[in-house]
Amino acid sequence: MIPKLGKVQRVDVRSAWMNEASHFTPWLASEEGMELLQDTLGMELEVEATEKFVGPFKADILAKRTDTTDDHWVLIENQLERTDHRHLGQLLTYAAGLDAVTIVWVAESFAEEHRAALDWLNDVTGEGLEFFGLEIELWQIEGSPPAPMFNLVAQPNEWTKEVKQQASDGTLSETQKLQKRYWRAVRELLLERNSRVRPGKAQAQSWVTYALGKKDTWLGSCVNTRENRVWVEFCCYGPPGKVWFDQLAEKKDQIESELGYSLDWRRMDTKKMSKVLYALDPADPTDESDWKRQHAWMADHLERFHRIFQPYVLELSDEGPAGDD
Repeated sequence: MIPKLGKVQRVDVRSAWMNEASHFTPWLASEEGMELLQDTLGMELEVEATEKFVGPFKADILAKRTDTTDDHWVLIENQLERTDHRHLGQLLTYAAGLDAVTIVWVAESFAEEHRAALDWLNDVTGEGLEFFGLEIELWQIEGSPPAPMFNLVAQPNEWTKEVKQQASDGTLSETQKLQKRYWRAVRELLLERNSRVRPGKAQAQSWVTYALGKKDTWLGSCVNTRENRVWVEFCCYGPPGKVWFDQLAEKKDQIESELGYSLDWRRMDTKKMSKVLYALDPADPTDESDWKRQHAWMADHLERFHRIFQPYVLELSDEGPAGDD
């Protein structure tokens, strides 16, 4: 028996959002709109402001990535029509004025010259800048409520930027080259797993950090090629970090019970950073034949740290110790 199937039809976006500023921008900045945008872009976002003034102009939405450990700003410019030169110019003006590092242009449809402009910008800019082009569509099935969908038409060319980065790797030491290969493999594994632990670009250094959604807290994965050590860690920074460490230490038994193993708790009173570690022993990060085991262990425990620590971290008080700057 052949099942009866509905017919999918495209709907005019103006049927849901009559006005760009009054209807579409508020929807895009809402929980529903941002959830769809996050799924499309593969990043976690938190709206900081709408109609943000940049000189005499207003940017539609300013957001911050919460899956990175630095202040990574995202500028979102939208229009319920075909792209035009005016919006492209505004978008670049806003980006310069806000020091935005990820630029998202949402439109009903993209002119070929504007799609090409975003591709060109992704090719010529450095690793710290990203440009995305998204077309907004509405679809329904036989009179059902219309469902929004983003169509990704322009995005950073990771291969091109990777080639550029590799061209500059000739100045790296052998240890730095090994570190970069190590973290590139860890990143690929996390992406393959579609992990909640969001990996950044591989760098020639002994550590990588991963955001937890609260400023001055993060997860880390680390190697020490001289001492043959590999570990994962939770870190908190600054005067509030000491308070947060103490709050978490009060729940040490509960946290370790949920993790299933004991941790190395280091308050480090003479340092600005406090951390909680778990190490793989033995582990030689220079032994590439053992990388598969090390990377699987690292991914497993980063994901476990993220699952267990994040709820505790998000409940921490933002108040630092009295009298501290």
